[in-house]
Formats: sequence, C-alpha cells, structure tokens
Amino acid sequence: MSAIQPSEITIQRLNELRGCRTLADFVPLRAKELPQKTALCQYDRLERDWVHVTYGELQEKITAWRRALAALNLKRGARVAILLNNSVNAVLADQSVMAQALIPVPLHAIDTPGSLSFILGDSGAECLITSKLERWEAIVSAGSVPQALKTIVLTEEATPAGQMPPGPRVLGLEDWLALGNDISDSELSAGPEPEDLAAIVYTSGTTGKPKGVMLTHRNIVSNIVATLEHIAPAPGPDYMFLSFLPLSHTFERTAGYYLPLGMGLSITFTRSIMLLNEDFKIVKPDVLISVPRIYERVYARINEKLRKAPALTRWLFESCVSVGWRNFCRANKMPVPASPFMWLDAITGPILQKLVAEKVTQQFGGNLKLAIAGGAALNERVARMFCALGLAPVQGYGMTETSPIIAGNSLRINQPETVGTIFPGLEVRLAPETHEIEVRGPSVMKGYWKRPEETARVLSPDGWLKTGDVGEFNDAGLLRIRGRIKEIIVTSTGEKVPPVDLELALETDPLFAQTFVVGEARPFIAFIAVLDPEEWKRLAKKLNVNPNDELAMKSPAVRSAVLKRARAAAAGFPHYALPRNVALTLEPWTIENGLLTPTLKLKRGPLSKRYAQTIEELYAAHARA
Repeated sequence: MSAIQPSEITIQRLNELRGCRTLADFVPLRAKELPQKTALCQYDRLERDWVHVTYGELQEKITAWRRALAALNLKRGARVAILLNNSVNAVLADQSVMAQALIPVPLHAIDTPGSLSFILGDSGAECLITSKLERWEAIVSAGSVPQALKTIVLTEEATPAGQMPPGPRVLGLEDWLALGNDISDSELSAGPEPEDLAAIVYTSGTTGKPKGVMLTHRNIVSNIVATLEHIAPAPGPDYMFLSFLPLSHTFERTAGYYLPLGMGLSITFTRSIMLLNEDFKIVKPDVLISVPRIYERVYARINEKLRKAPALTRWLFESCVSVGWRNFCRANKMPVPASPFMWLDAITGPILQKLVAEKVTQQFGGNLKLAIAGGAALNERVARMFCALGLAPVQGYGMTETSPIIAGNSLRINQPETVGTIFPGLEVRLAPETHEIEVRGPSVMKGYWKRPEETARVLSPDGWLKTGDVGEFNDAGLLRIRGRIKEIIVTSTGEKVPPVDLELALETDPLFAQTFVVGEARPFIAFIAVLDPEEWKRLAKKLNVNPNDELAMKSPAVRSAVLKRARAAAAGFPHYALPRNVALTLEPWTIENGLLTPTLKLKRGPLSKRYAQTIEELYAAHARA
C-alpha cells in the first residue's frame, strides 16, 4: 500500500463535508450530487446475488422510514433502539431516526438477552427495530418488559398473526411503513441540531453494567473530519469499504459507516465473519476497517503453512519479511536492523515482493490501499510481518467516549509500536504521576446517560476526559500506549506486566485460541488458555495422549510442551513476564456465556470468578514444588 495524492474531487468532497452540521446532512448531500452512485451493497440470500442501493434510492427509503417514525408520535429526543446485523436496514433505521431528531440506541446483534433488556430499560427506548420476533421474545424471557417500550418493528418478518401477549405493539416492516403513507413532508421533523445526541452507545465494560455514552452530532462529525484530515490522503472518490465490524461499535460507525457515506463512497456489508476470506476476494475492497484479531488469524494461518512448507519457501518468506521490514523502517523514520546484505535491499525488495508478498495481499482482495486497525493493540510481530509485506496496518487509538479516535498513524508516517500523532483539534496531556492519558476537544462525549456521578469521575468541568490508559510520547512525538491503569498486573515481586500485550503475543501461536493472563499479587505470571481443537489434536498425537481425555490436558508432559510454546510466542517479553504455569480448556469464552464483551474483549472480572479455583491451583502447585 503506497500513498497516493488526493484528487480534486476528494478535496472538494472533504470541503463539503466540513460544511455539514449533523450526520443527518450526509446522505441528502450525496443523494443530490451522486444519485446513481452505489451507496450500499449487500448479499440477498433469496435472490442469491449482491444487491446495490444508490444514494438516490437510499434517500427515498430514509424518507419513507421517517414517515413511519413520525406516525408513532415520538417526541423530539425519544430513544429508538436498533438491534440489527450490518445491513441496508440497519443504515435506514439509524439514518431515519437521526433525521427525525430522535436518538438511536445501537445494540450489538449478538449481545446477551439480559444485557439487551437492561439497555432497553436504562435508555428508556420507546421503539425497538429488530429483525425477527424471536429476538424480542429472548429479551422478554431474560427480564421484565421495559416500561417505556411501545412499538417493536420486525424488518424480516410480517406482523405476527393472532393474539400477542400484553406489551408493546409488534409490526412487520410492511405494515409499519404503511403507517406513514398519510404523513406529509411538512409533518416530518426539521432535523437535529449539532448539540443533539446522535447516539447513546453502551460501552460493554469488562466489569459491571454497561454505561450509555452520550455522543452528539458535533462530536462525531468533528471526529470524521479530523480522521480525513489526518489519514492523508483521504480515500479516493471510487473507493469501496468492506464492513464487517458491528455497526453498534463506535469505531465502525464513525470510520466504516458515516465517513464513507459522508464522502460519497460505497460500502459493502460482508455476508458473515465466516465468509470474510471469500468476500475479500469478491468485493476487492480499497479500505478495510478492522480489529487486530483479523490480522492475527491470517498471521497464524501463514505460519501454519510455513511450518509444513519446503525449506526454500520458508527462506524466501523470511528474506522477504527481513528486507521488507528494513525498507519500511527507512520510509517511516525508524531504526533499521543491521544486516550484512542490507546494501542489496533496494534490488532484492521488489523481487521478493513480487515472488512472496503479493500472494499474501491477494488474501485481502489484492486492491487494498488503506487498512486501519483499531479497538486493541496489534501484536508487534504480526504488525512487523504485514508492514514488511507491503500491507501495513495503520493503527490508531481511541475510545467510545471520544467518538472514538484520539490519535493515529497515517500513510505519511506509520510506526507500528505507536498509535501515531494526536488528531487535529484535540488536546492530549499526561497526568503528572500516573501518566494517564487525558483528552479534551470537540469529539469528547457529553457524558454518561443518567449517570452524573460517573460522568464527574472521568470528565472535569473544563472538559478534560480521563481515559484510564497509560501513555508516553516518543522522540518523534508519536503516542505509545503502555496499558490500562486498572489492568496492569503487579506481581508480588513488584514487577509490572501488561496482560493484554502478553495475551496478544501468546495468541500468535495457533494452539491458543484465547488466553487469560493472571498474576496480580502473585509470585509469577500464569495463564489460562482455550485451545484450538485441531491444534490440540495435533499436539496430543505428538505427545501420545488421548485428545478426548480431559485429564490429558493436566498431564506434566502436556503442560511442559504448552509452556514451551507459550514462552516462544512471548519471547520478546522480559523473563519475569514469561508464564510459569498454565491451565487448559477446550470450552470457548463467548458473549453468550458472559466471558466476552460485545466487542470481543475479555471480561476479566467474570473470568477471574469462573476460574477462581483453577487460579488457586496454578499457584498452589508451584508452592508445593
């Protein structure tokens, strides 16, 4: 991926975007200018084909949805919850709700019914737009029916026949839209103001109940403009985005949904995460908004193939990575690793890229010009490989409370061990003693919904937001994240270990599907791992144990072999951070069993509680030794 110069069209569209006051201005602007251009694309399973929606069609559909909302007589500022997978309907719901000066409450499509029930009640949502009746029934079974909720809209089913139990009125999409047939344009809302809420986004949180983050139109629009000014150059006029991260996630909402619509670009929704690799090759996206897990999966798959490959293939790949990394370091003002053959890099680099790297880039469709990684840190070795192969992820940093991006690398300067420079219009400072990152600026949230005490704890009267993250700036002025204040493990010997970084390193070994590092106030670091079933079978065969015997995972031979692989994966960490004991399981941690957040982060509190006895045994075993 090489930097390209922005076209006059791109510059013009960015200038037009700067004039937009709210998110509801984006689609009307582009529908007037680009009525025939594809705005959204998704796969229709009934038609067995990809269906395109132009900007002109999108605007017409939004107006029809607005009329149906107006027929519900919702007052300005009423909350409408949206529980839909990434789709055209999800966009229609969000855009029509905002255009009516109502407040979207995006819900994660695979969140637990109990969590969804809580959010519906806490937000006071009066309408829920979801796909099927069974989703609503699951929510009802998990808790009481939220009092404020009056209407349920089903986008994929007709109005249920027969008598429904007491509660909100349930309507199929066709019947609901028909309610708006008699609503005139003059009866539609005048639209939102910049300081109106564009969403209440509930943060998943690793402990406790989720909190509703209040983000205004001004918050998100300012972050979109800052992103476009920062990334340089802004995406070209015909770029295609591939969307697979949930639209309930603020990172995807801002960078993968609002931004491309604001610039008049096209978005294709992937069929499913399981078909993502296939969709890369079909869609051939220009821009990818991703989380580290996607890169880590590809990295693990490549390493697995290399282990079985001939020596020459492995040598060519390693040479390509070495040469490519040195060239990347030169281009991005980083120290260049010494090599006796480095004087040949200018010659061998292009050859190795052609022989080796292009085969990897084809896995992402072969047309990728910008790959943005966020949501969590990307493992150093994973980042190094992709940067060396010419597919450098541009890492950034942010949080829901900042709409969300605070800092980022760019196509001009990209140093993977950092999260880049601070976005235009934002101020960042480090607290004197803790080095906690604090941020102030137009994208900082209004506060937490109905939680003034919690808002006051993180947001000062003069607008400084405490992020909870520890940071530092390098000599080039780029920000490094050193971990979460509350998540740094301090062992009984006083050593400090960032568990997330160590977990990312461990998971570069395909044996470890998921890992949970422990060691707070303990004499050493240990971890619990969910094993990949196929990799476990291979290891069990090699060690001559029965993979179906749970006791086999507790045998000294298996633990020894697993720890050896763990230490190899974490070789870049200091000796005190290397795990000295491990517990193994084949039961995955999921959103459904309450051990992952909707953004797939570990819930450390529930995990600690679930494995309390296991953790005690990890340390008791060493105490007896």
